[in-house]
Amino acid sequence: MCYNETMKTIDEDIKNKTFRRCYLFYGEEAYLKKQYKDKLVSAMIDREDRMNFSSYEGKNIVPEKLVDLAETLPFFSERRVILVEESGFFKSSCEVLADYLQNVNESTCFVFVESEVDKRSKTYKALKKNGAAIEFTVLGEDMLTRWVLGRIKKENKKITQSVLQLFFGRTGRSMNTIDRELEKLLCYTLKKDTIEAADVEAVVTEQVENKIFEMVDAIAGHNQKRALDLYDGLLTLEEPPMHILLLIVRQFRILSEVKELTKMGYDRFEIAEKMGLREFVVRKNQALARNFTMEQLLAPLKDAAETEEAIKTGRMDGQIAVEVFIMQYSRNAG
Repeated sequence: MCYNETMKTIDEDIKNKTFRRCYLFYGEEAYLKKQYKDKLVSAMIDREDRMNFSSYEGKNIVPEKLVDLAETLPFFSERRVILVEESGFFKSSCEVLADYLQNVNESTCFVFVESEVDKRSKTYKALKKNGAAIEFTVLGEDMLTRWVLGRIKKENKKITQSVLQLFFGRTGRSMNTIDRELEKLLCYTLKKDTIEAADVEAVVTEQVENKIFEMVDAIAGHNQKRALDLYDGLLTLEEPPMHILLLIVRQFRILSEVKELTKMGYDRFEIAEKMGLREFVVRKNQALARNFTMEQLLAPLKDAAETEEAIKTGRMDGQIAVEVFIMQYSRNAG
């Protein structure tokens, strides 16, 4: 379900006070999930009402207890609200809950919040049939831009397109990150009317993914010192070597897909839509991909899998193994 439909579904329920027996919020965009979870729960009940509001989190929730609670009538209240987060009930079927969701007590409302679901599971199908299952995906470039520009306009400030792109280049697409970094930027420019590039560079933290891109760029240019310096910097930030390796693999995979789609004749806007990337990110990857042959992009994927196995089996220390991997691909062929 798209962003506007998501807002419409929840906002109409809140406006009309016609709440469904069960809601499921799921997907990658954690910021939106939290915003709408809080908005919906607050509209249904006072969170301080400990008699009629209950919240559970984690994989050890006993479904039978949820059912028993749901069957208990609210105490001097119109409804009982049960919030359940990251339960895993929708990733693998939970028979008890799936059966109960077919006929939830009329005075009870469930709100489930999950990172992952299996749409084939019995639990998911039962909830979707009898309530609202809403997916929160990472927003597209246009919607993110409108959201940020709206926040900036509200503070009576201006920003140019190039500075906005610089900001997005540092934050990536996570709304949690954007929200945090934008708040810092607005505070930093409190007495200014216009946000400038120097302001972004001064306070907006560059995300790990950007450093990985720089590392792969250094590898492409056979700049081994630069690649290893970036690696040391990530280790100083306490990034686990295995996570760094996975991000390097992800970057090579993106480059190979961008190169292949470009070869097939897709323009950067079409590639951005297909891959769920921002247009300027595709443009950056297209430029970098030109420095590699397809064989050079695919080879690290195979070697990274072998490096990962060596780390997991204890044959190599993680930090050293990833360093050797970086050295192998950044050394000067000549």
